[in-house]
Amino acid sequence: MQLHTWEDLWLQDDQWIRKMTDLKGQGLFHAIGISINRWEPWNGVKAVKSGLIDTVQVIYNIFDQNPEDGLFPACREKNVGVIARVPFDEGSLTGNLTKDSKWPEGDWRNTYFVPENLISSVEHADALKTLIPVGITMPEMALRFILAEPTVSTIIPGMRKLNHVKTNMGTSDVGQLDHGLLEKLKKHRWDREPREWSQ
Repeated sequence: MQLHTWEDLWLQDDQWIRKMTDLKGQGLFHAIGISINRWEPWNGVKAVKSGLIDTVQVIYNIFDQNPEDGLFPACREKNVGVIARVPFDEGSLTGNLTKDSKWPEGDWRNTYFVPENLISSVEHADALKTLIPVGITMPEMALRFILAEPTVSTIIPGMRKLNHVKTNMGTSDVGQLDHGLLEKLKKHRWDREPREWSQ
């Protein structure tokens, strides 16, 4: 059972953990998790260190590496599982976005990829294209970057087509990225702060 849009301030009220512990004790679920807000991995460190939770879901990808600073060390210390979400940075790490990308009316990406974010996202993704090894794709490189982090327990990539499912599932069987490439990808860390459009 996972609590979304987590705030570490909630630790000051023990009602939630009493209820969750009770439900867990009844066997209705086996683990208590939290989902951390976009670009706020520091906002789950106290929860992890409290020993009250079993898993955290956090954005982690080539651009969003800041969970490595405080959250991942806390997870290792407390043996808390990590669910890496948004591995493709909402699509920019597929390499398919352009500065002219458009979506159907009502698609949430129209409000997320406002010009400020779309242009920057495409520029950051384009800077990675020369690093993609022959024979693999940018999405595969993005997933394998995450799989190289031993703190991550699982990844939840978005998959709109059957071939996405097959490709994403097969990525974990391919093996590690070259250490030199991982070091180059580390240099593409992009620290961002929540904005009105970042949802």
